[in-house]
Amino acid sequence: MPIDQITIRGAREHNLKNVTLSIPRDKLVVFTGLSGSGKSSLAFDTIYAEGQRRYVESLSAYARQFLGQMEKPDVDTIEGLSPAISIDQKGTSRNPRSTVGTVTEVYDYLRLLYARIGHPHCPVCGREVRRQTVEQMADHVEKLPKGMRVMVLGPVVKGRKGEYRSLIEDVRKSGFVRVRVDGSLYELGEQIPLDKNKKHDIQVVVDRIVVGPDQRTRLVDSIETAARLGGGSVIIVPLGTGTAAVTPGDPGGDVPPQEHVDEIQMSQDFACPYDGTSVPEPEPRNFSFNNPHGACPTCTGIGFQLVVDGDLVVPDPSLSLREGAIAAWSRSQFFYPELLESVSKYLGIDMDKPWSKLTKPHREVLLNGTGDRKIRFGYKNQYGHARWYEAPFEGVIANLQRRYQETQSDFLKAELERYMSDKPCPACKGRRLKPESLAVTVASRNIAEVCALSVSTAIGFFDALDLTEREQLIARGVLKEIRERLQFMIDVGLEYLTIARAANTLSGGESQRIRLATQIGSKLMGVLYILDEPSIGLHQRDNRRLINTLLRLRDLGNTLIVVEHDEETIRSADYMVDIGPAAGEHGGEIIAAGPVDEVIADPNSITAAFLRGDREIPIPAKRRRGNGKQLVIRGAQANNLKDLDVAIPLGGFVAVSGVSGSGKSSLVTDILSRKVAQHFYKAKERPGLHRSVEGLEHLDKAIDIDQSPIGRTPRSNPATYTGMFTYMRELFASLPEAKMRGYKPGRFSFNVRGGRCEACQGDGIIQIEMHFLPDVYVPCEVCHGTRYSREVQEVKFRGHSISDVLELTVDEALEVFENVPRIKVKLRTLHDVGLGYIRLGQPATQLSGGEAQRVKLSTELSRRDTGRTLYLLDEPTTGLHYADVERLLVVLHRLVDHGNTVVVIEHNLDVLKTADWLIDLGPEGGDGGGYVIAQGTPEQLAASPESATGQFLGALLGKAHKQPDRTDGSVRSRRAKVAVG
Repeated sequence: MPIDQITIRGAREHNLKNVTLSIPRDKLVVFTGLSGSGKSSLAFDTIYAEGQRRYVESLSAYARQFLGQMEKPDVDTIEGLSPAISIDQKGTSRNPRSTVGTVTEVYDYLRLLYARIGHPHCPVCGREVRRQTVEQMADHVEKLPKGMRVMVLGPVVKGRKGEYRSLIEDVRKSGFVRVRVDGSLYELGEQIPLDKNKKHDIQVVVDRIVVGPDQRTRLVDSIETAARLGGGSVIIVPLGTGTAAVTPGDPGGDVPPQEHVDEIQMSQDFACPYDGTSVPEPEPRNFSFNNPHGACPTCTGIGFQLVVDGDLVVPDPSLSLREGAIAAWSRSQFFYPELLESVSKYLGIDMDKPWSKLTKPHREVLLNGTGDRKIRFGYKNQYGHARWYEAPFEGVIANLQRRYQETQSDFLKAELERYMSDKPCPACKGRRLKPESLAVTVASRNIAEVCALSVSTAIGFFDALDLTEREQLIARGVLKEIRERLQFMIDVGLEYLTIARAANTLSGGESQRIRLATQIGSKLMGVLYILDEPSIGLHQRDNRRLINTLLRLRDLGNTLIVVEHDEETIRSADYMVDIGPAAGEHGGEIIAAGPVDEVIADPNSITAAFLRGDREIPIPAKRRRGNGKQLVIRGAQANNLKDLDVAIPLGGFVAVSGVSGSGKSSLVTDILSRKVAQHFYKAKERPGLHRSVEGLEHLDKAIDIDQSPIGRTPRSNPATYTGMFTYMRELFASLPEAKMRGYKPGRFSFNVRGGRCEACQGDGIIQIEMHFLPDVYVPCEVCHGTRYSREVQEVKFRGHSISDVLELTVDEALEVFENVPRIKVKLRTLHDVGLGYIRLGQPATQLSGGEAQRVKLSTELSRRDTGRTLYLLDEPTTGLHYADVERLLVVLHRLVDHGNTVVVIEHNLDVLKTADWLIDLGPEGGDGGGYVIAQGTPEQLAASPESATGQFLGALLGKAHKQPDRTDGSVRSRRAKVAVG
């Protein structure tokens, strides 16, 4: 009898309270509830972890040693479990070689397509390359100067490992006298050193000929022989001019090449008949930037090089040379300041004049040197004696680049990298491949040009391909796979991405949807898929496509468990599980489970209350008008932005909205965030392309809160991350008992020797290796998991030792430290963002995504605001429940009420409807985006027929056709720059 349910009994992982639950198989099941209530603990840490563990346990003990062991989750039993695949947001590749094309395997099929039906062209002259006959090869050799001696070689091994003894013996028996191995000539009778673990090139010396009109027959015969040995390839090595006779029976002669000259590589397959350039026969590996056969040798296939950046070398042009305008040399106490003074004196450069006022030739010579022109340098040696010498001045940029390449010091490398940035490789212009690979085309486009297309444009390109009958026969299967994968990406709302987009630039939501598209392509059935908020970063307009994708995956015969807060996804599910009632220790229980309609009717569910409309986030009674000042970004052209001028009113709550890929992150993160970081904090990262940002003088600091995790080790926790643990240690060190014992603040740290328990080195647990079984973790028997030595724990504040404090929740700690203002401020902010339930010492690895982001947010919010602070947030509602969004908005609006400016990138309609001012980008993603569609209050946006965001806001506000209620703003049209004051 088939099992139609997955039954979990006694789940106790993290905060789960001995949960027992049955969910239907082959259905779309949504887990929802407050952030930190236990959704991920049940879905990922229990169900997925057990599915993975059972799969690994099915393998042999030998195989399990290499795979690594998964710890058994704290659960009694799980029945009806299928093989599980997790599609979460933590799998974004950080490898610079990984692209959208490689992750989705589109690039692998593209390489195959170009290798099989691509048209090779000469990388030098651009003419199409066709196969070369023996006669054409002989004609090319005869064009060499008369009397030049040449060797005719037949390549028998190209870049392969081995000793090749039998091959060399066969060559000797065939009557040949010499071979060339890795560039060196050897007689076949002598010992030839060949390392079987290294790659070798072996060529048979077929003949040695003096170029002349009477040698035609012999030349053709030799080339034929060489081509037969080399599988169609022939190498001609010019040896220089001379008239010495060549003995027909001694093809090697006794005069090896005396100088390095360019060899001529020719092939019966592909070579340019006009300039003689031979290109390799197209193979899939020739189009891989991860393979030496295809990768650009200059950047090794990465497409970028780390080079010294003149703008970082001189970060503040208002300074003079004497004041340290050249930042990289200003830190030095000797030599470089003297060197700079000598150069300036010789060239007549005023060292007291600001860098920006120096003439362009003077700035150029200081940065890039004098070339071959020598300069007289003066200096004082260690005895104080004046000395001088003459030498060319290499320039600051060349000096830093040379020191970076020559040094063995990691410290110096890190220091010099402050003045360096990634720039497109000068050889391949960022296209990653060799010229020969880029010279192969399909429909007049090379593979890099196709990868530069967005997914939606690329599918149109492949649909419109005009191929010959033979090419269609070859490419039919490959094109089918490419089109399918591109279509899957369109289905999950990623049509705006380019195939060449680096995977490490994708957001968590984009990365998750790419892997989702890959799974659809696998067409597996009977699998349990577990997804973590796949709607993150997706505009409401594209939500339905994602939901249809999930339903299609379900209809194939799979079970989907989706951890989600999005209303449309919840209502589209077959089954709903609401976990709560609150978060942390107050959560971990099943509040309601069943078909969606039944759960929505449940009076105990907070989620259901929001879905029914009983609870909702209120719309502000009036919108703030701001303080009358503006932050204006002019000429924004980063990524797909179309030369925009955008004004952000200061003193208000401003949201930047728009469909996925419309340019929101390019505008706020790439331009504004990096510009303010550069302006206020001298940050290294260069802003995206723009003309200027005006109005920064109205601000005194900027705080950027992104989605990066707060820590990847159990030693990182909310207390250490927010900085309050430093104050706690200082407080404990100031207590009479600690002073009497001579304890300093360091004694109360579990990371350093002194106060920590040395048995477990401050971990609190001992790891016991079990070889092919999972490692076992047991509490330290000395400190019993407290991390500290017994003596340190004798120092107490209001009855609590330092280890007791780490076990307190935020709300409990508020009572303990109510009279310590600097600790209380940080605890109060954690409480205000809805994290009153988390323990201060809770490892960062145990925090959910929403919790980690709010810890980060509270850290920034606890710092004193000045009323002139700019807060930049990237989708702060990620991982947050409706009730958590409600609390978050209270905190953010409180900041604005103090006079600060909050700018958020957001799709969440509950956030957008409470904003004072919206800037909506679009109309599409990728190339079709980058325009300002509309801007104004939410009511004004709802009245704009061009704004996709406005249409959804209109339904929410119930005022879709209401006229704008302000006179100082109007809806701006797209495809035109926005007029700003």
